[in-house]
Formats: sequence, C-alpha cells, structure tokens
Amino acid sequence: MTVFRWLALLCALLLVGCASPLRQLPSGVDGPPLEPAPDLLNIPDAVPRIEPLRVGGPNKPYDVAGVHYVPMTRDEPLAETGLASWYGRKFHGRATASGERYDVYAMTAAHPTMPIPSYARVHNPANGREVVVRVNDRGPFAAGRIIDLSYAAAVKLGVARGVAPVRVTRLTHADILAQAPSEAPALAEGAAATAGVAAPKELTEQALPAAPAAPVERAYTQSARGFWLQFGAFSRQEGAVDLRRDVAARAEWLAPLLTLFADGRLHRVQAGPFASRGEAQEAAAHAQRSVALTPIVIERR
Repeated sequence: MTVFRWLALLCALLLVGCASPLRQLPSGVDGPPLEPAPDLLNIPDAVPRIEPLRVGGPNKPYDVAGVHYVPMTRDEPLAETGLASWYGRKFHGRATASGERYDVYAMTAAHPTMPIPSYARVHNPANGREVVVRVNDRGPFAAGRIIDLSYAAAVKLGVARGVAPVRVTRLTHADILAQAPSEAPALAEGAAATAGVAAPKELTEQALPAAPAAPVERAYTQSARGFWLQFGAFSRQEGAVDLRRDVAARAEWLAPLLTLFADGRLHRVQAGPFASRGEAQEAAAHAQRSVALTPIVIERR
C-alpha cells in the first residue's frame, strides 16, 4: 500500500473517531443522542427575560399541512392542556423558526402560536414535575399536541418515552417582573441583546414599572445600534413620557420596545431595536394601524 493510501486511510479513521454522536443518524430517523449526557436532570431551566416580541418573521401567519396558524403578536397570557412531544438529534444544529440553532441539551420548545420568543412553564401532572422553557420554534403539528420540547426538557419533565399530557402556561412580561423585580434593568438590556444589537452601557432611569402590568421603561443616554421607530421628539421630557405611555396603552405589543432617548436637548420616543430595515418598516405599518400614528424608521449606528 502506498504512502498516500495510508494517509487517506488514517484521515478516514480520524474523521470517524471524531464524529459527533448527535450526527450519526440514518436519514429520516429521530431519537435521543446516541450518547446522552449523564447529568440531564441537572440542566438548569431557562431563565425568563423580557424580550421584544417580533412583528412578522416567525410571528407571521403560516400554513402547515393545510392548517392555517395565526401566531400571537401581543404579550398575552396563554394556558392550555394537551399532549407534549419532543424532538431530538435529527434536528440538532438546524435553524429554528427564530433563526437560532436547535440544541437537544438546551431548555427550549416549539409551539404553534405562542409569540417568539416566549417563556413557558410546563407541568407534568403524572409526576408533579415542572420545567421552564424558552419558546423559539414552531410546532408540533399533530392533533392533540400542544408543545414540542427539547430532548433535555423532556427528560427533566419525565416525558421522554413518548407523548404525555401536560399543562402549558405562558409567562407574560408581568409574570417575569413579578418573579424577579430586582432584575428589571438587566431584563431590559437583555431584550436589546437578544435582538442582535449592542445593549446600551448606561440606563438613565430604573426599569421598574409602577405596576406589574406596566411596560418596562427604558431610557438610554447612548445610541443602541439597530433600526428604530420614532414616534416623536420633545424639548421637554414630560411630553416624551406622556407620548410613550399613550402609545403603550394603545398598542400593548409595543410596550416592551418603547424607549426614551436623551439626544442632546431632545427627548425622543422610539421603539426597537429591529434587526433589519424591512422588519422595522413592517412594524411601522402595524403600529400605524394600532395607534393611528405614523412613525419614521431610523437607524442608530
């Protein structure tokens, strides 16, 4: 055997030895990882954070197998009882509806209509276990099934052997703040970071709302990169505060996105950030119908 053949054989053996057990999968077959992590029960639940609800994108109406689905676009409660399923290594590393990569060991889930992103508490009445997951994908699309859990979440909940009855409760922004009110400023920064932009370095006011149902208040002294909707600019801060509250009251889906920017002598009421100009323009059209105002799209760099 020539030296080149030996080298080719050695490379092939190395590739086989280094292949991830998650990838060794016959086409069309799903299941758990071939070598599951031994400490799945100790994986921490998802930590709820207030994240902007995207307009369009994964929250657009869609059709699957002849069924029309209309995702929620507002921060509203949702509680339902039905069957939970899970998806595994066949989908590991693939893009979810949110654009994030699916990870069998992350505490995530798919839901047909819950706004993306959302957080949900899933309860298994058979054993009393509960988990908190981050909803970042669409599905399941089988009759009677209401949520598709990641493999790790299914193991922790005790439903990894097949479909099982569960109760699913969406955590609203008010629920999240009620559980961790001291973390409200960090939650506001987390919302900007999740949208794919740099979070501002300084907040000029605390993000604690006056009441649990009130929107998280954010005011930045520095530019937060991304595309924003501007509803107005005022020389006095009181005017900007009044407009922000008015817009939040008339469009609940905008409430967690509304921000006061202190730019020189002006106080600007803006909502965002959005990942692209097209997404911001779509949100502007939706906002015009919701609040009877026509915001302008600006880009902060």
